[in-house]
Amino acid sequence: MEPDILTLAGPLTTGIQAVAALRAFAEWVLANAWWITLITAALLAGWETLQQRLAAEALSRRTYVELEPTAQFDPGAEQIWRQGLQLIRAASSGPWWTPRRARSVRLRLRADGTRPLTYRIEAPASARALVAQTPYGGRVRVEPAGPVADKQRRHVVRAVLTLHGEPGSRLREVPLDPDPLQPLVDAVATLNAELGDLAEVCVDLSPASRWHLGLRRWQTVRRAREQARREAQREARWISQEAADSVPVTLGRLLDPAEWRGSGRGPMVMSPRPRRVDREIALGKLAQSAGLVRVQILVRCASETAGRAEQRLALIGAAMDVYAGASRFSSQGWSLGPLQIGPNQRPWRGRFDQRWATALMRPGKNGWALIDELAGLLKPPTAAADLPLMKNDMPTYEAGGDLLPQGWHRGPDGRERLLATREDDTLFEVQSGKAGWGKTMRAQVQAVASAHNGRGLAFVDPHGDSFAEVARYLAHDEIMDRIRLFDLTVRDAGAMLACWNPLDMTRGQRPHEVTGAVVDAIATALGWGDVTAPRALTILTKAVEALVAVNTVAAAAGDGHQQATLFQIRPLLSEPGFRHLVLKALDDEARLWWTASFPDLPKDALLTVLNPLGRLGASPVTRAFLGCPVSGYDIRQAMDEGHVVWICPPGTGPTDRLLISLIVRDFLRAGLSRRDLPERSRRAFRFYLDELISLDGAGSTVAEITEQLRKFGCRLHGMTQLLHRLSATTRTALLQNASCLSTTAGSADAIAQITGEWGGKVTVADAAELERWWHYASFTVDGKRIGPLRVRGPELEEVFANLARPGRTQALTRAAHQNAGAAPLHELTAQALAQTDTVRSFLTTLPTTAAASGADDTQEQYA
Repeated sequence: MEPDILTLAGPLTTGIQAVAALRAFAEWVLANAWWITLITAALLAGWETLQQRLAAEALSRRTYVELEPTAQFDPGAEQIWRQGLQLIRAASSGPWWTPRRARSVRLRLRADGTRPLTYRIEAPASARALVAQTPYGGRVRVEPAGPVADKQRRHVVRAVLTLHGEPGSRLREVPLDPDPLQPLVDAVATLNAELGDLAEVCVDLSPASRWHLGLRRWQTVRRAREQARREAQREARWISQEAADSVPVTLGRLLDPAEWRGSGRGPMVMSPRPRRVDREIALGKLAQSAGLVRVQILVRCASETAGRAEQRLALIGAAMDVYAGASRFSSQGWSLGPLQIGPNQRPWRGRFDQRWATALMRPGKNGWALIDELAGLLKPPTAAADLPLMKNDMPTYEAGGDLLPQGWHRGPDGRERLLATREDDTLFEVQSGKAGWGKTMRAQVQAVASAHNGRGLAFVDPHGDSFAEVARYLAHDEIMDRIRLFDLTVRDAGAMLACWNPLDMTRGQRPHEVTGAVVDAIATALGWGDVTAPRALTILTKAVEALVAVNTVAAAAGDGHQQATLFQIRPLLSEPGFRHLVLKALDDEARLWWTASFPDLPKDALLTVLNPLGRLGASPVTRAFLGCPVSGYDIRQAMDEGHVVWICPPGTGPTDRLLISLIVRDFLRAGLSRRDLPERSRRAFRFYLDELISLDGAGSTVAEITEQLRKFGCRLHGMTQLLHRLSATTRTALLQNASCLSTTAGSADAIAQITGEWGGKVTVADAAELERWWHYASFTVDGKRIGPLRVRGPELEEVFANLARPGRTQALTRAAHQNAGAAPLHELTAQALAQTDTVRSFLTTLPTTAAASGADDTQEQYA
């Protein structure tokens, strides 16, 4: 049947009317195109203006923190991942009206020649709580900071680093050890603050929006499919060409050219189908949503010197090549000869400066990255980074600057400078290493510097040649008044020697302190204790106590030359007549032991005390040094008046160690006696102890000095070849309190004692390969540990050449002897040998007490 015309007329009429309406609308649009375009542009401009103002308002509300890692900061991949997620959360924490482009967090890596590389986080103000804590724990300190305020510099260059590569391709996976930031640290290591150098890298991160990510995924998959079709078409052309050039077709053309030429026949070829696109493979990292961010990297370098900023920018660009893989960071823009187009030229410069000032996000189309790709940029430098030593990290030595020279260090720019520590920062120092490799020389340089700084010191050198080496550099008027020399290495009878009476009471010492110091020194050197030698310890204590009482009486009478010395212990114990006279000077309680207990002691018990003293007095030099009544040596006076004291013990044998033990123990006594001074009045005083192994015979004295004398202004520098040969008590105390640690090459056991304190930053193998005069050393500056650093030991001539006065060394030696009250050795020996008679004569003049006379029969009976 034919269709009803009326039935078809309705839809047809409606269609015609719709077409007419569309035509009318199109004609109206064309007629009013100008106005429509103008209104649309106005609306878009208004929306953009609103977005810009909202973005500017949001980006003006920022919070700033600086991350300061410790030397042991070594984060794991999981910690970095958590930090990245926390940063993404912080970027999204702005007000609800914040435009997408303003939802960002900035990581600012900055270097200006004063610090190796500072690491700051800049985030929305509402994210203050988020950025104030990190997953890195206590090994990263988060400090509040303010906006960066820089002065304007003459030369500034800019760069935008964008991701280049196939969509979805990844950056190279950079291991965390060595630190991925190491190339960047090296790139900015030679910045010079004096030249106004500055380098900053800002990494801006923004969370990926769903619609933007979805659009990017669709574009990426569409591109992959188009590429697959193009490849299929190209493959079809190759197959057709190969088929046309095949052997059968070529033979057919040769056998029947007319048929093949006219018929247009060709080989039958089936076109290949486009390969199937795997969505996950095509998308790559874009297939993931967790940890995916938009990223833009802005770089700006500046300097007051032409050309330096451009050089720095090139180095930073090269440093970012560490991330180059399937995708890479490359600078935005291009150049053609002298013509350059990029963020450093107008009109693009203004847009860069806006992004730089506000952290406004305008990443490129490929500006997508995963957190683990950017792991190296999401944390401050770690323990795996080798940070350079900056000029303001550690002072450079200048004479008279209250500094101690430590060693020559070569900086990143290849220049050497003499590192120094401040006098007040350098409390205790330990040096270990081979003999003849610069330990003593380094200590001598420091001692000379300290003397010229007006500080007091005592240098104990068992070898006896150090004073001759430093004399030409100390021969200055201001030091000649303070110099003292006690050289026990002399052999000539006419040589000058000063003396020391450990029992001298002419300077107002407390009797019990003097007694305790002498007894402790002798007992420690001989290994006596309450368990091992209680009787010898008691006899020695009572003998010293009695002679100190005699000297107290002599000092009170104003006649110090009548005082007893250590060598009067023998007549006190073995001569009844001398002992009877000594009892006159004792009080009743002290006298009681001599009358009640001493007679019951067997004679062989006395030999335990007398034999070591006999060996000590067998040397004429030691006899002269310890056997004279009035001391030229007074370490407490040297501390209080800032004297420069040089002590050269006679050797390192068993008997010599007894003398050294007395000297070192007196250091402790004198230091502790400064309790009577207000803290402000305690002048700093340094002890330089060479060959600590020989000095460690003083038992725990060296340990006690480091543990107790800091508050009394005393400092100690110890040098030894084999640190592990020191007693455990001494070694532990030195390492615990050391402000400076250093080692030269040496045995593995010796080196390990020092390198073990550096947490693996320097291995035993590293130190073992050091050349002569070179050290690994760590220092304390402003309360912070610096190093370990590889330094070349300083030498006297290269540091103090301008202070050398070789023509005045003899004058210095004379002044050192004169200040110490030195006399010819033969005169002091004669006086020491006659001192027992001198004391006997003095005691004879004392009045006899009833208690003393009542003890006569007892003394004679014992004798």
